[in-house]
Amino acid sequence: MEELVWSRGGGKQVRKYRCTSGVRKGRTMASPASCNKPLNNVKSQTLKRTKAAKGGKIKMTGIRTRKQNVRSYRLATLNKPTNNSRGGRI
Repeated sequence: MEELVWSRGGGKQVRKYRCTSGVRKGRTMASPASCNKPLNNVKSQTLKRTKAAKGGKIKMTGIRTRKQNVRSYRLATLNKPTNNSRGGRI
């Protein structure tokens, strides 16, 4: 089961899916089928090494982007529940 959310993609706001189960639970993916794909161990090891070397820089870049970019505010507003009597989203 996946839920639709708004996300950034190619300079626009696009609809993506948030995985609700499995190893990618909570991640936003372009396709719901990619939530259940097998993990790529080589890529995960590469990312672990990169984060160990540059984790702080990656973190601060993301924080700066979310604070300064207007699209981040717009997406946060779009993803907020709008009508609780209808289950949250329209």
